Amino acid sequence: MGQVKFGTDGWRGIIADDFTYDNVRSVARAIAAYVLKHEDSAKGVVVGYDTRFASPAAAKIVAEVVAAAGVPVTLASDACPTPAVSYAVKRHGAAGGIIVTSSHNPWNWNGMKFKGRFGGSATPAIMQQIEVEMNANTLPEAAAAAPIIARDLRPEYVEAICKFADIDKIAKAKFRFVIDTMYGSGTGVLAGIFEARGIEFVPIRDAVNPLFPGINPEPIELNLVALQEAVVRERCHAGFATDGDADRLGAVAEDGRFVDAHKIFCVLLRWLLVRKQWPGDVVRAFNTTLMLDRICAKYGRTLIECPIGFKYIADLMMDGNVLIGGEESGGIGYAQFLPERDGVLNSLLLANVMADEAKPLGVLVDDLQREYGRHEYGRVDLHVPEEQKQDAIRRAKADDTTKLGSFTIQRKATLDGIKFFLDAPRENHGADAWVLFRASGTEPLLRVYCEASSPELVQEILASAKEFIGV
Repeated sequence: MGQVKFGTDGWRGIIADDFTYDNVRSVARAIAAYVLKHEDSAKGVVVGYDTRFASPAAAKIVAEVVAAAGVPVTLASDACPTPAVSYAVKRHGAAGGIIVTSSHNPWNWNGMKFKGRFGGSATPAIMQQIEVEMNANTLPEAAAAAPIIARDLRPEYVEAICKFADIDKIAKAKFRFVIDTMYGSGTGVLAGIFEARGIEFVPIRDAVNPLFPGINPEPIELNLVALQEAVVRERCHAGFATDGDADRLGAVAEDGRFVDAHKIFCVLLRWLLVRKQWPGDVVRAFNTTLMLDRICAKYGRTLIECPIGFKYIADLMMDGNVLIGGEESGGIGYAQFLPERDGVLNSLLLANVMADEAKPLGVLVDDLQREYGRHEYGRVDLHVPEEQKQDAIRRAKADDTTKLGSFTIQRKATLDGIKFFLDAPRENHGADAWVLFRASGTEPLLRVYCEASSPELVQEILASAKEFIGV
């Protein structure tokens, strides 16, 4: 039986090797023990699941384990977006939420996420307590099992996000969209909202298929060729793609250009500051664009940088005066709604921005680039042996590492991984160049992130980084 390791957002593993029903029971027992000791267990737990192999069966096992411990369970009656579970937790005052999902991972992975009573990613402190319970592995059964009640979690969630966005304005704008749910649990949700209000859309990859044929359900450019082609072919003004559990977003402009999460974050932030004029600070993860810093500086907003993982953003949302928080992988959330990322809600809000500005998505991105300079981004995920991974991180941190290829390292930052700020040229006052090396804590994977002022410069820096690692 594979070892359970918690990452930045719960536990994930390969089906049958690590993701086994025995391990599902172990994690469920640990969560139940945490709830019994640290929460009001009488308020119960919400359990949901995505469209992956074994997700419905695993969710049923989770519900049975938690209920056997005396904690009431509301069990989703069908696959649903992760933020729908988070919303149900917050709306009904539950003690927490459990989602059986492996988010954007390949088809042969599955896992579990835990959401706190506040309706967002469990904070680092909560995850540490759950890990303690995992190691203790002691959960007495209650004298009688608590009830398990099945409920469709989607209708309340849809109603809430439609109130948060201006659906009427989106409908009046007469824009046309492609919706790509990547075979995940967002299937039918955004499409149902648009259909009910007469908003034109074209669905693709909207069937439930646990094999995610031809892709990993992660809304990055590599996996969105079909969306790019559909937007151009169908003459749409934008395309939206949600990941496997629909808590993250990728987008495509009207001309087929991929719009990465950094630019989505910036488009939404500027709209919030200029159009909505909502108060609050801005939180970004360590691997996100520095364009956010420039926008915040212009409008006098405090920008807070945090480690990678939405749990850190959620933590700050509850402790401070935060307007919006986001991360490189496409997760963006709003303290006024939930301390939770939400791909479906952000699709609606991007459409809302387009309607307010009367511009297609690509024009909004171009406006940003003209005002704040070009910020281009790239990422490579390198599967390397553990020894090679750790050696690269050690050498990157070393004081005598002062060059990366032809670039001089001006300074380093080590909030989460090791980031080099480079002396690369800044074309037309574009992005200050940086590259980040970050080792996975749960698998032999080294991620390299880069931002610079042109796509060519990004690729040159990434090539130098790969040479540094030895691949």
